[in-house]
Amino acid sequence: MSDTTQKTNLIGLSRAELAAEMGAIGEKPFRAKQLWHWLYNRGETDFFKMTSISKVMQARLAEHYEVRRPLVERELTSVDTTRKWLLKFEDGNEAETVYIPDEDEQRGAVCISSQVGCTLTCKFCHTGTQLLVRNLNAAEIVGQFMLARDSYGEWPTPDDSTRLLSNIVMMGMGEPLYNYDNVATALKILMDGEGIGISKRRITLSTSGVVPMMARAGAELGVNLAISLHAVTDEVRSRIMPINKKYPLKELMAACRDYPGASNARRITFEYVMLKGVNDSLADARELLRLVKGLPAKFNLIPFNPWPGSEFECSGMKDIRAFSDLIQDQGYSAPIRKSRGSDILAACGQLRSESQRQKCSRLNERLAAGIGDDHHAVPAA
Repeated sequence: MSDTTQKTNLIGLSRAELAAEMGAIGEKPFRAKQLWHWLYNRGETDFFKMTSISKVMQARLAEHYEVRRPLVERELTSVDTTRKWLLKFEDGNEAETVYIPDEDEQRGAVCISSQVGCTLTCKFCHTGTQLLVRNLNAAEIVGQFMLARDSYGEWPTPDDSTRLLSNIVMMGMGEPLYNYDNVATALKILMDGEGIGISKRRITLSTSGVVPMMARAGAELGVNLAISLHAVTDEVRSRIMPINKKYPLKELMAACRDYPGASNARRITFEYVMLKGVNDSLADARELLRLVKGLPAKFNLIPFNPWPGSEFECSGMKDIRAFSDLIQDQGYSAPIRKSRGSDILAACGQLRSESQRQKCSRLNERLAAGIGDDHHAVPAA
């Protein structure tokens, strides 16, 4: 329970933690269930509008607690209807969240960030130019989806067939598996059927290849897996994604083969940004097929989205189509992703907040542990 000067934010608490808070103020466990419904099904932020709770209890909750989303510093909508939010947190740090509509614009995915900055430094990714400041906590992760619902007026939780914000992709700023505990807590809240109720089959977690955490994520969360791959040899991948020096392709592909729940019905997505003269030859495509042989796999070919100061160029569309055709001729899905939101820097690899880089103890600990600039990468946004 909080003191009189700092109220506890109820968003981001697990069911058990919420029940413990109610116990701390002398309330029965059923209060936690009531609150869960109001917080995550109704999206309510005002205790005095929670009509199934007595006025006395409403006042008690307001005395000790609050329901807080991240602050929206700026909201931008692209000409293609992609929407991006620049968020500011209590400590002044910032991150970005993006809603990406499907082609028919009837449904779409909310792309959620897991860190301020990134633990990793992909050479082709704008996010990777901003060093890690800190991990986002569970409230800040859950809050991103909730504020997207606020923006689109999708409270109370709509029926699955009518949802506009139908999917979640953990592909924003940061490497989710380097912030696993907070990401896992947040995703369990988002998947809870009595609240927001996003099915695990509609959630995709993207990783640059934090091999030791992949099996745990699969076993505990059961969400779809996407691998930010982008190269087919250790030499090239280590150059553009230095995490490969720590977890090379052989180890990464073995972890993919062991990922719990992967099947032909739930294929692993391999994200592949197309970089001119770097990874886009037909020889690269053939090697890519060799790498995934025997895996339930599909591909997402991503034309490189330029950003100020980048050293790379996008592959020509003729080369991208030839790359895609070769893969699809072997029976794999390999669509060319249509860039969305590039006019507001919301496209893949373009997310980057304006937060000041801070030398925090968490970053120093990572550097001391050897997880610094020599082992950096970032999943596609």
